[in-house]
Amino acid sequence: MEGAKALRKEFLQWQRDFYKNSISEAAADPVKGYVFGAEYYDSKTELFVNMLQRHQIDVYSLKNSVRVGETEIKEGASFIVPLNQKQYKVIKTIFEKTLNYKDSLFYDITAWTMPLAFGIPYAELNATQFRNDLLGEKIQGVVLSTAISFEKSDYGYLLDWDNFYSPAVLYQLLRQGINTKVATNNFGMNINGTKRNFTGGTILVPVTMQTLSSEQLYKTIHDVVSGKYGVNVISVKTGNAVSGIDLGSSRFVSVTKPSIAMIVGPGVNATDAGEAWYLLDQRMDIPATHLESSVFNRVDVNKYNTIIMVGGTYPDLNKDKLKTWVQAGGVLVLTEEAVSWAAQNGISDVKFKRAKAPVDSTQKLTYTDREQIDGAQQVFGAIFGADADLAHPLAYGYNQKTISLFKANKVFMEKSKNPYATPFYYGSKPLQSGWVSRENLDAIKNSAAVIVNTVGNGRVINIADNPNFRAFWLGGSKLFMNAIFFGRIIDAASARTE
Repeated sequence: MEGAKALRKEFLQWQRDFYKNSISEAAADPVKGYVFGAEYYDSKTELFVNMLQRHQIDVYSLKNSVRVGETEIKEGASFIVPLNQKQYKVIKTIFEKTLNYKDSLFYDITAWTMPLAFGIPYAELNATQFRNDLLGEKIQGVVLSTAISFEKSDYGYLLDWDNFYSPAVLYQLLRQGINTKVATNNFGMNINGTKRNFTGGTILVPVTMQTLSSEQLYKTIHDVVSGKYGVNVISVKTGNAVSGIDLGSSRFVSVTKPSIAMIVGPGVNATDAGEAWYLLDQRMDIPATHLESSVFNRVDVNKYNTIIMVGGTYPDLNKDKLKTWVQAGGVLVLTEEAVSWAAQNGISDVKFKRAKAPVDSTQKLTYTDREQIDGAQQVFGAIFGADADLAHPLAYGYNQKTISLFKANKVFMEKSKNPYATPFYYGSKPLQSGWVSRENLDAIKNSAAVIVNTVGNGRVINIADNPNFRAFWLGGSKLFMNAIFFGRIIDAASARTE
């Protein structure tokens, strides 16, 4: 008993010293805090705040908008985290970008910048930029979600696609046989006397053309969005827009309920498959059938309109059957090495870049040099910023021009010759956080992150990286879900290469 008391006393003293040193280090740090969030509510921000709270980090609402360089964080669903608190080291680990390393060999991934992973706008504040008047109320518990309230309409309802859980809401509506349409252009509506702008990806639920009465439709939508999703719904009384397309325009395209299969089993990266499954099943409540290659080869796959193939090898998969399925109108979503497999087997038309060799044949090297040189050429995992065409269906719901993606492979795609077929691409300075060799970085520069191919009546969505990494990379989820819901509405001519 006495030994246990002494041990506890020793631990508590260590903890006090640790926190005291943290406060001292925070005082000396040129960074004084971090701001993050957006003007409007998004479930990703709530999930991020909840994560910070689990680590006993003090979070405050952002009282006034702040601009740091080109980044503006507006008050609304935005927050500030002062660095001067006991969890200083944890805060730094969560928010900081790391670009300088003493070594080039790693056990695991090389960057953990969590706001980038969550896809949340953020900025660091120095001593001049940090002010106490930026701090609003301290966040206690989960307070971001607000009760969903909207009026019954006899014309239609608009659902924001910006929210993380919007795909879950859309699927539940489609599952219940409710007709929905997606806006393919921006528009503005007069909502309660004020103009509100809407972007491509906004979902329209018309009251007419439904099997439900207007009262039943209202109750169904209310029940779906008022659960765990918290997606904003706007009632509209007319289809006349004050700018852009009207709600009766052909630019609103009907959405088809996805019927999904994912290829799994021998050769397939089990963690990649598990991450995709977790997003669909656990977060979005969307079912997906798992087919091993041997099962795919013998069953009727025409009941599926979407097939997912994650990183791995597929030596036993019937490639001719898969290509015929795509040509008939299917949407094939490929990530990481599956992109290379499909191209090698004539299912997609993607060309690849190769990283230059780190050494040339004239250099004299010892046998023991090999581990260091070859190891440094592995892409262990870093964060890269892809420029996005925000008008493209695969970018619906994104409001930032630069989308952070996680790369842990050597799949370097050349941009498509068709200028409309590369909706996500890396520029000349893509590295945001983490380590990558100079040779691999040169290959990533000016490469394609996403390419869309037209194959017969179908589409192949080639995603070079892993948008669902470890199930916490929420910033890539919208891209993945857009491929599932909107892959089939991508204009055929925009993805042809011949």
